[in-house]
Amino acid sequence: MSYRIGIDVGGTFTDFTLLRESDGQVSFHKVASTPRDPSQAIGQGIADLLGMHDIAAGEVGHIGHGTTVATNLVIERRGALTGMLTTRGFRDVIEIGRQVRPHLFDYGVTKPPPLAAREHRIEIGERVNSRGEVLVALDEREVEAAAVKLGRAGIKSVAVCFLHSYRNPLHEQAARRVVERLMPDAYVSVSSEVLPEFREYERWSTTLLNAAVGPRMEAYLDSFLTRVKHLGIAVEPFTIHSNGGLMSMRAVRAYPVRTCLSGPAAGVVGAAEIGRVAGFANLVTFDVGGTSTDVSLVYRGKPLFSSSRLVADYPVKTPMIDIHVIGAGGGSIAWMDDAGALKVGPKSAGADPGPAAYARGGAEPTITDAQISLHRLNPVALLDGRLKVDESAARSVITDKVARPLGLALEAAAEGVIRIANANMGRAIRSVSTERGYDLSQFALFAYGGAGPLHAIDVAAECGIRTVIVPLEPGTLCARGMLLTDISFDFVRSEIAEVTAESWRRVCTRFAEMEAEARAWLERERVPQPEQSFRYHIDARYQGQNFEVIVAMPRVTADGMAGFLHEFAVTHQREYGYDVPGRAVEIANCRLQAVGSVAKAPLREIGATGGLAAAVTGRRKIYFGAGCGWLDAQVYARSKLPAGTSLDGPAVIEEMSSTVLLAPGQSAAVDRIGNLVIDV
Repeated sequence: MSYRIGIDVGGTFTDFTLLRESDGQVSFHKVASTPRDPSQAIGQGIADLLGMHDIAAGEVGHIGHGTTVATNLVIERRGALTGMLTTRGFRDVIEIGRQVRPHLFDYGVTKPPPLAAREHRIEIGERVNSRGEVLVALDEREVEAAAVKLGRAGIKSVAVCFLHSYRNPLHEQAARRVVERLMPDAYVSVSSEVLPEFREYERWSTTLLNAAVGPRMEAYLDSFLTRVKHLGIAVEPFTIHSNGGLMSMRAVRAYPVRTCLSGPAAGVVGAAEIGRVAGFANLVTFDVGGTSTDVSLVYRGKPLFSSSRLVADYPVKTPMIDIHVIGAGGGSIAWMDDAGALKVGPKSAGADPGPAAYARGGAEPTITDAQISLHRLNPVALLDGRLKVDESAARSVITDKVARPLGLALEAAAEGVIRIANANMGRAIRSVSTERGYDLSQFALFAYGGAGPLHAIDVAAECGIRTVIVPLEPGTLCARGMLLTDISFDFVRSEIAEVTAESWRRVCTRFAEMEAEARAWLERERVPQPEQSFRYHIDARYQGQNFEVIVAMPRVTADGMAGFLHEFAVTHQREYGYDVPGRAVEIANCRLQAVGSVAKAPLREIGATGGLAAAVTGRRKIYFGAGCGWLDAQVYARSKLPAGTSLDGPAVIEEMSSTVLLAPGQSAAVDRIGNLVIDV
């Protein structure tokens, strides 16, 4: 018998999904995260699963895991001391950037410090032009002197970033060999490998970020692998990266920057697959955890992608699922600004000390404390009774730090905290949808994460979304998504040219080169040829524009130019609201995603036997807002709700990882694979 394990390391909890391959039986588990050493929670959770289900370590055939380690290293400025080698005259590009202030009117909002201090950015004599022609040969003696200087300064990681290396990487490769010879213990990151495309600022920022997180990411991976081997598990884990695919440990060591959206990407992949089976092709994914809210769009069954974003205010330009993240989660702290207005987030109580109700030393009011005070969350215990809750502590902290300063009753104060959080979440959803030309009335809200289902119905109503879908065990969906994704990696080549018959031939050549490189990569990842496939995208713009749209193509062939121009016009019209017939179109980048299909966790149908009465576990008073006040609500165990069941509010539906709240007048139905489908 063989088992597959999916793991999602979050800021508050580490989630696990266990799949028994023989019959598709899926089990779920949660443990508190251990921020100082995330691998500790992973080891504990895997050991718990093996013990609870009487599984021998040798029966584990696959581990997929998502992690926020790289992101947290950047957010907390805990990356390695990093140096940079760059073309003479260009060492300040990384600091000058695009000369755009982070906030137009608030001078208190400043740019983050450069990831390599100016004294650790060393200029090297070399120059390649935009066609890849060598104008000035690399001076290796200068590289040697720079490596000695950086070594004496205690530099642990080096980024090699030369101008136009995406066209000709020879100078960067030669410089890397010198650095590795003279600094054998340093982590070396080369821009022509991390991001071989034009725009030096974004390319160098991404490479510096890769270098800064590389050494500590390697240490985390070593600790993770040691704990897995100590448990007797022989398989090497995979890690999901920001494009929603799996990478081997070897690839993660080389490109840790690609894991910046590791866990959230798995959730979107899982949501897209569950939505497809349930008959919902258009989704707003809504993942509310303990620290953040992550929202994304699934359109016509596929997640939307972006080629760039900010991570802790640093530009990162790698292919990734387009996820918008805000600091609003169950642990988000409510506080007063200088004018006495109530704010919620982005600071979070996290896993340690956590909300006041967890009785671990938390002394600040959080969203979770507000939910418990109103009995929307179980005021006795969570996680199927494993996490005891101190209701009096939650009510005291809301009273002392929110209600009393604002002159409000406890209920009004707690509801105010929740409503402010909902408003922030609604703005995040609109930023990825209506602001980009998508009609939210055509989408369903797919709610998951530990806190997502509690907020989903109110947020959906605010955004004009008519249907909410809550999957089984939504608090562990990101871990479940690890078992619903494939191995993948992205390749890119810049080919900046107006679309003509001649340039289209060069584009086809670029894709042929990337296909050969991608096939070699898939073979190194031990993917059989029948399981290999490729996805094609082209970044393009109208002549005179400075930003591109990503055009998906079924294939790039010699006779495909007219089809590409049509798809570009359709994509531009959808994203910007217009197209310009007759204007010249420019191609900027050619992108190819290599995919290796792997066996996935099946979505089993649940039983239809049993009745609603058997799922009732009790009743409790819940506060449903000033209009309804405290109402007596039925409490249901979700695991006992059979397929085809319908239920009406006021009600609360509880399971190990999450809680669903139905207000008066709202109804929910259980579909064949166990989703709750709620009519807003």
